[in-house]
Formats: sequence, C-alpha cells, structure tokens
Amino acid sequence: MNIDTGITSEVFTIKSKTKLIDIFNNIILKKSNTVFDYIESLNIDTNTPIVVIGTYFTGVGIVKKLSEKYTNILLIDIYPHLEELLNTDLGGQIKNKVNFSCDLDLIYSGDIIIDTTGFGGINIEQSSKFDVDAFIIEDPIAEDNDELLKEKNNIYERLNVTTAKNKAIIKTNGINTKTSGTMTLTIGILTNLINKCLEKEGTLYSACEMGFFEEIIFKEKNIKKFVELINVNAIKTSTINPFDLDKLIETELNKITSKMI
Repeated sequence: MNIDTGITSEVFTIKSKTKLIDIFNNIILKKSNTVFDYIESLNIDTNTPIVVIGTYFTGVGIVKKLSEKYTNILLIDIYPHLEELLNTDLGGQIKNKVNFSCDLDLIYSGDIIIDTTGFGGINIEQSSKFDVDAFIIEDPIAEDNDELLKEKNNIYERLNVTTAKNKAIIKTNGINTKTSGTMTLTIGILTNLINKCLEKEGTLYSACEMGFFEEIIFKEKNIKKFVELINVNAIKTSTINPFDLDKLIETELNKITSKMI
C-alpha cells in the first residue's frame, strides 16, 4: 500500500498497490482455470481443434490459458480490432500460437466449442448446428436477481439444441452482481470497496479509477488507450487512519467463484 499526505499533514491519501488490470486478470483467471481443468478432464489430444467464440474478456483469457497446453486454438470475434488484446497482458500471456478470425463460418470448425458471447451472441439456430465433442457456454447471469435479464438469457436453449457429447456451463458469481461479465464483476468489487472504506472510522472519502471502458473498446476501438487506463491503482482513499486497501480487495476477489455446472 502507498501512503501520501493529503491536503494537510493530518490527512492521508492511501492507494492500493493492486491495479485495475490485476482485478481483471484475477477474475479472468478464475474462469479460464475452470475451463482448462474441464477440457483436461476430457483427455483430448493437444492438437484437437478448439474454437472460442467471443473475445471480451472471458474469451481472451481462455485462449491464453489453453495455449499453455493446446496447439490448435482459434478465437473468433466479429470485432477485428479485439485481436490486439492477444498481445496485451490482459488475461495473461500466450504460450502456443492462437489464431484469430472474424469469419463466423469458422465457428463450426472445432471439435471443442466454447461460447462466451452471452446476450445477443451466438443464437439457437447456430447452436443447433454444433455436432462436436464438447460444447461449453458461459452463463451471462451471475445471480437470479433480475427477471428481465433472466428472461433474456437463452444459454440453456443454446446448450440443449447441440448434439455435443459433453456439455457444460461456466457459472461465475459471488458478490451479488446481476451479470457475470468481467467488467461487471470488476465494477461490483470497486463499488463494494468504496462502501467498505466509508464504513471505516476516519475515512473522508474514497474513489476508484474506473471509467466506462466499453466506449473506449467498442466505440473508439482504442485498445492501447484501454490498456494504459487499467494500469493504475485500483482505488484511493482519504483518511486520518490508514488501513490496508489491498487486503480489502483480496477479500472481495475471494468471494468470486467460477465453476462448471
């Protein structure tokens, strides 16, 4: 933890050592480890064609984790500029080559299909054409706390229409967010942190360094700018009684779990 004096010598500004990218990567790793362990349990050949649909952000983490062992990985996304994320620290590092394509016809080219597209992504008709060894889909719902989102969610229909021998759902939750997206969970953690800081005696105020990054990624299409913005201290607090912000962050991260159901 970093400590500076504030406006006066009696007030301190404390900053987490943990950066925003560290929070993103912790959540992404929970998801990608779950997928990696499941695919390992299938005892497939390391050159088995694996197709991951959707980059943001589960997909990029999954392909990077799988590249530690598997050598025939294709990441498919309709946004060509998201390929840049493969060359950043988001989600880890690539070990073996990962191919990237915007050609949706290639979603049928794998023996293992991992669908991370969530709401408005791969539809039921497309899913019905998957005749594969394994079909894995990410549930965009974290908790059942929003009826409209629950009604919008069609992953079970997408899963049921496939003829895959093995089917599984990535389920990530733990901090009472509505959805399981890495961005949503990160914002949920930061919101909880601000509230936790304010509960402590001696705290004046607390602020996180989070922006609406979706616009930078999908409107500006500026991956370099996004990566620069997330390489900052996750949270800062003004207080007369310094405490460990990183421990609070760790506590919140430990609440999040990712598993196959």
